[in-house]
Amino acid sequence: MRRLLILAAALVLASQAALVAPRAALAGTLDRVKETGVFRIGYRADARPYSYQDARGHPAGYVVDLCRVLAAALGPGVRPQYVLVHAGERFKAVHDGKVDILCDPSTITIARREVVDFSIPTYLDGAGILSRQSAPVQRFEDLAGKRVGVLIGTTTEQLLHRSLEELGITATIVPVRDHRNGMDLVEDGKLDAYAADRGILAAMLRQGGRPGFELSKRYFSYETYGLALPRDDSAFRLFVDKTLAALYRSGRIHHILARTFGNAPLDPMLQAMFTINSLPER
Repeated sequence: MRRLLILAAALVLASQAALVAPRAALAGTLDRVKETGVFRIGYRADARPYSYQDARGHPAGYVVDLCRVLAAALGPGVRPQYVLVHAGERFKAVHDGKVDILCDPSTITIARREVVDFSIPTYLDGAGILSRQSAPVQRFEDLAGKRVGVLIGTTTEQLLHRSLEELGITATIVPVRDHRNGMDLVEDGKLDAYAADRGILAAMLRQGGRPGFELSKRYFSYETYGLALPRDDSAFRLFVDKTLAALYRSGRIHHILARTFGNAPLDPMLQAMFTINSLPER
């Protein structure tokens, strides 16, 4: 009987430890970063202009620049380590502890917050549709009977399925592996259109060498981006939010924006987002 009681107590303690251990590990992001001197930044290869690899294979983009500010705020003893993540695995990489933070155009949703946490907003964008000028797509109705590509696992994919079903429009939704592949398929005539975040589509068109394309003039959705963080780590989230709010309050965010988007006037909604999130220090 005594052995059974000891065994039962051991099992209870082990189960409690299993529940507590992941939370303890997640709660120590700042401590681990300062101890190892490494800040692991997850980024994407193909989400230009927000998060991508430049011509030399280096991480670049507006959201990556935000994370460089965070890395600098951690102090001179910390160096950033850039970890390339695939769109379909990016939230799992944060959840599993492969990266400390995800620096890409991730839309904040309630469902995603069941897996990861998010910082205060970093940008506003929305879905757009790329098509050929000979058969432009400006409305959901224009997709009737057509083949439209979309990156799997994105909010744009969910938007397409939901909106076409609600409107009773029959179209073939084709999953693609990355944004460049989607654009190639439209150019080759294997797709009639490609749907993605409008900023990403505009950036691909600005790269040139793709005549005959047209980007929809309207937004098909509005999306609020944030930096994905480990759940249950309030100290790390506070550090991230505090650093971003200070960046917005100081106006330095405009220099970071200009590096990617030029000096064009900000969209009023985007300016309002920065103003609202310029949280006071005290």
